[in-house]
Amino acid sequence: MNFLRGVMGGQSAGPQHTEAETIQKLCDRVASSTLLDDRRNAVRALKSLSKKYRLEVGIQAMEHLIHVLQTDRSDSEIIGYALDTLYNIISNDEEEEVDDVEEENSTRQSEDLGSQFTEIFIKQQENVTLLLSLLEEFDFHVRWPGVKLLTSLLKQLGPQVQQIILVSPMGVSRLMDLLADSREVIRNDGVLLLQALTRSNGAIQKIVAFENAFERLLDIISEEGNSDGGIVVEDCLILLQNLLKNNNSNQNFFKEGSYIQRMKPWFEVGDENSGWSAQKVTNLHLMLQLVRVLVSPTNPPGATSSCQKAMFQCGLLQQLCTILMATGVPADILTETINTVSEVIRGYQVNQDYFASVNAPSNPPRPAIVVLLMSMVNERQPFVLRCAVLYCFQCFLYKNQKGQGEIVSTLLPSTIDATGNSVSAGQLLCGGLFSTDSLSNWCAAVALAHALQENATQKEQLLRVQLATSIGNPPVSLLQQCTNILSQGSKIQTRVGLLMLLCTWLSSCPIAVTHFLHNSANVPFLTAQIAENLGEEEQLVQGLCALLLGISIYFNDNSLESYKKEKLKQLIEKRIGKENFIEKLGFISKHELYSRASQKPQPNFPSPEYMIFDHEFTKLVKELEGVITKAIYKSSEEDKKEEEVKKTLEQHDNIVTHYKNMIREQDLQLEELKQQVSTLKCQNEQLQTAVTQQVSQIQQHKDQYNLLKIQLGKDNQHQGSYSEGAQMNGVQPEEIGRLREEIEELKNNQELLQSKLTEKDSVIENLKSSQTSGTNEQSSAIVSARDSEQVAELKQELATLKSQLNSQSVEITKLQTEKQELLQKTEVFAKSVEVQGETQTVIATKTTDVEGRLSALLQETKELKNEIKALSEERTAIKEQLDSSNSTIAILQTEKDKLELEITDSKKEQDDLLVLLADQDQKILSLKNKLKDLGHPVEEEDELESGDQEDEDDESEDPGKDLDHI
Repeated sequence: MNFLRGVMGGQSAGPQHTEAETIQKLCDRVASSTLLDDRRNAVRALKSLSKKYRLEVGIQAMEHLIHVLQTDRSDSEIIGYALDTLYNIISNDEEEEVDDVEEENSTRQSEDLGSQFTEIFIKQQENVTLLLSLLEEFDFHVRWPGVKLLTSLLKQLGPQVQQIILVSPMGVSRLMDLLADSREVIRNDGVLLLQALTRSNGAIQKIVAFENAFERLLDIISEEGNSDGGIVVEDCLILLQNLLKNNNSNQNFFKEGSYIQRMKPWFEVGDENSGWSAQKVTNLHLMLQLVRVLVSPTNPPGATSSCQKAMFQCGLLQQLCTILMATGVPADILTETINTVSEVIRGYQVNQDYFASVNAPSNPPRPAIVVLLMSMVNERQPFVLRCAVLYCFQCFLYKNQKGQGEIVSTLLPSTIDATGNSVSAGQLLCGGLFSTDSLSNWCAAVALAHALQENATQKEQLLRVQLATSIGNPPVSLLQQCTNILSQGSKIQTRVGLLMLLCTWLSSCPIAVTHFLHNSANVPFLTAQIAENLGEEEQLVQGLCALLLGISIYFNDNSLESYKKEKLKQLIEKRIGKENFIEKLGFISKHELYSRASQKPQPNFPSPEYMIFDHEFTKLVKELEGVITKAIYKSSEEDKKEEEVKKTLEQHDNIVTHYKNMIREQDLQLEELKQQVSTLKCQNEQLQTAVTQQVSQIQQHKDQYNLLKIQLGKDNQHQGSYSEGAQMNGVQPEEIGRLREEIEELKNNQELLQSKLTEKDSVIENLKSSQTSGTNEQSSAIVSARDSEQVAELKQELATLKSQLNSQSVEITKLQTEKQELLQKTEVFAKSVEVQGETQTVIATKTTDVEGRLSALLQETKELKNEIKALSEERTAIKEQLDSSNSTIAILQTEKDKLELEITDSKKEQDDLLVLLADQDQKILSLKNKLKDLGHPVEEEDELESGDQEDEDDESEDPGKDLDHI
């Protein structure tokens, strides 16, 4: 407050004395007036003065205005005036025109006032909580100024206000309701409020996202017309960027909620003649940036790849490629689209393959990669666009060995188009590599280096590339041509690009190192460059030359006698000095542009002069600088030991790979054998089923054959009849034995049934005895009556079962008699052959009758078994009922014993009372006699009372009898 007074006193054009008094009087009216109209008019007057006399109103009226917010909430008009006044005090928005001379001072002073008043307002956290509660009011005159005031507070002291809102109950949720307001002014200002609220606060960003913010914002964008919408779309996109940028949780929630699919209509750009307004360009630029936020290389790799997959599946990548190849697109939109496509395809093979298949709408059609490379090596194109194309090419080749092979193959002699009708990517890179434009040299060298990144096969393939320098001269290899350009002393940017290409090419490729050293001029050139004392501009080139020479030592396989590792180290020590060599090598990482390039993969430079280092090359330098230093200081013995260790490791690796291959082959053989075993098992099972079916069919055919031989014997001779009778005798005893066995089984079943019936009878007798024993009590009589009914039913069922068994026994006896008759007839048949045919038919018919009867008897026995089972279940149920009745009887018996004890106690008490009454009667009689002797008359009531007393004694005995009866 003292600061504010100082500022107020220091103002050159301060308010007049009358205005200060007016503000003071208005504050007094707000504080002391009892009428609401007076206070409202005073606050309205303060609002009108607050813009011009911001400092005075803020100092004198802020406390009163906060008090109005606390006490006069029922009147929306005065609340609106108070909020507007506070907004004018705290906000730094200057509406009045200010002279150019005073503009800077007034802006600084305004910012200081705003931050000071904000600090005073939020010092009491209850003020912010009060403001949040006022935002729940639907009244426009309360909600809208409240939104503006809270937005101004967040702009002034964002982190402090964010923390207060974060800890207040339902603070963020109240603010999210603003997006659903039907009044566009409040909704749009609510978006601005959430922008300020979510800035650089991950916790609030997560809460807002999980309050369905993505759904609401995307709805607003689609309602406003997507990219054709106004500034509201721009505000919504900025808020979406705040929620998603550097927030992995929200990015995952955005992807899982299928919101990426809703971004595709944003990029459905209409006809090229429809025009590109400034707002549309801004909106589309923000939309492209939002896509890049989801697939940024700084995100976790898993999250990035999942977003890339979703963008391809929903057609978003295809839509971006359509914009990329369209005509009439503004340059900045085209540049940002190229950068966006770059990061959508970076490191994801499916997207990279699709991008390789995209063709430009030209005649004849050309691959999009070729069209973009033509822009990169064209010096007339804008610098930003060329950087974007280089980034797109780098992302296309990132972790894409297939794409690297396709690019390198366009440089090989067998794939170059002899007619020259079409230009390949390799030809464009070579043209840019050897052009007069240094920027094209650098871009082409870096692009070619990315085609070799972590791919030893393509490094070896690139050694085959031959270039025709001039007519009549023999072709020169690409490697030699690069070193020739280096030695010619071209621009620094060109030399740096070529040195980065050579370092990438030779690293981890001993064959390329051998080809490089095979040219006798290369090593002297490098040592001369390193040994010279040049200016600061050339120090970077010296460092890169030292790196290239160090790579030639570290990855040297000693195949060239004159350039073995030890000889090269001796040459360095003799010509340069080890310490000087290491110092020159350190110039690379100490360069100011090195750290800038190592931060992000995208080549983002303010001007071509800053285009020196590539991001992937900085990683290579970081990897090789230490190992090269160690290799320079190693002695020959250590090198030999290291070579031996390497050889042993290689041998070990070869052995391991050999065994791995053997194990892999054995696994394949095992799988094949398992499959064969499974097929053989299936075939075996099928054959076994076929065999069993055939065996059963053969048995059936045998039986039919025997029956036919028995029934259709046509030979009437004695031998034939005798043989037929013998055959009949051979068959008949089997049937008779089978009949005997079935009869025995029926007998056994009958005995079992009879034994079960006897057990049932005994159980029923036991039940009867147990029921008769408990008939004295009332409850047991009821239970026994139920049991007796069930027992009677059981008796009836048992009687029916007995009758059925008796009938079955009669039938069994009949069958036995028939069996005896059959046996007798068979004996007669054995003696008399003449009457054989008749007895055979009789026996057959009777046997069939017996079999039918036996089957009927077996069916009846099964039914009897089922009935017996049901009777046993009923018996168990009766037992359970008896157990429950016995338990109730026992309980009643205990209660009866208790009642008997109480009755005996009451009888004892009654006897004692009778004794006492008898004593009293004796006393009364003696007293009556005394009175009679004395001559007093005695009335008869006493005798009546004594009689009544005896009646009461008799009645007192009756409850005992009643209890006894119970």
